[in-house]
Amino acid sequence: MDLSADQKYGDLHTHTTASDGMQPPAENVRIAHEKGLAAVAITDHDTVGGIPEALEAGQRLGITVVPGVEISTRAGGKDIHVLGYYIDITHEPFLNHLAELRQTRERRNDQMIAKLQQLGISITLEEVISGLGRELKPDESVGRPHMADVLVKKGYASDMRDAFNRYLGEDAPAYVSVPRITPADACVWIREAGGTPVLAHPGIYGDDALVERIVREAKPAGIEVYHSDHGPADEKRYLRMADEHGLIVTAGSDFHGERQGVVFHGDIGSRTIPVTVLEQLQRGTK
Repeated sequence: MDLSADQKYGDLHTHTTASDGMQPPAENVRIAHEKGLAAVAITDHDTVGGIPEALEAGQRLGITVVPGVEISTRAGGKDIHVLGYYIDITHEPFLNHLAELRQTRERRNDQMIAKLQQLGISITLEEVISGLGRELKPDESVGRPHMADVLVKKGYASDMRDAFNRYLGEDAPAYVSVPRITPADACVWIREAGGTPVLAHPGIYGDDALVERIVREAKPAGIEVYHSDHGPADEKRYLRMADEHGLIVTAGSDFHGERQGVVFHGDIGSRTIPVTVLEQLQRGTK
């Protein structure tokens, strides 16, 4: 959605150094404020570790920070992501669930590194972690983008997308699928923590029948219609799906920062939604 002078907008999908983003949480907030946004969500993978810093920055700059998370799930043979908004980031059972998911991610990291080594690639997990340039905090984790960074720096891939296409993507030789929770489980966890679940970037999955099934069975409250990897035809389809199922419509850039001079997936503010949607996300219904 385009920004206009008579409406306030927010970007509801950004990542930070708490997961696989390149910027500290406060920097995401600063960028959003600089771009004239009224709100920005912090939605790191399987962690809420970056939210306190972002909330403090939001208070200082006068911009609404929406506490969020992006939970990794599995359905129909595909990795499916579920966004959670306005969760209670002190809810102990929810934090324990996220810790278990990060442990699963760590096991997958070990297995993917082993596969890369079997392909003749010189890479270690220690090398991937050292690429962060700082110590990894207990509630943080590395992921495929961090591996891609190393692959690019060592000349095994030309850029992030090439690294995923060659080695790390779902159909690539080093990809590992590990047992994960279902989208329905994620929706339950998010609601138990007082939050609102939203199905992330449905166009990425390439299977609208699966998306429909997830909407019916997992019962998310919303769907991310506007995303950096969605074209106009995708947006039209998912707007119709949202209308048919009474879902909250959200938008987000899925900002991860800049790697090798390329912003991945989109820059902060490249996909936005009127901030009136925040009232719907706070109450959990359209």
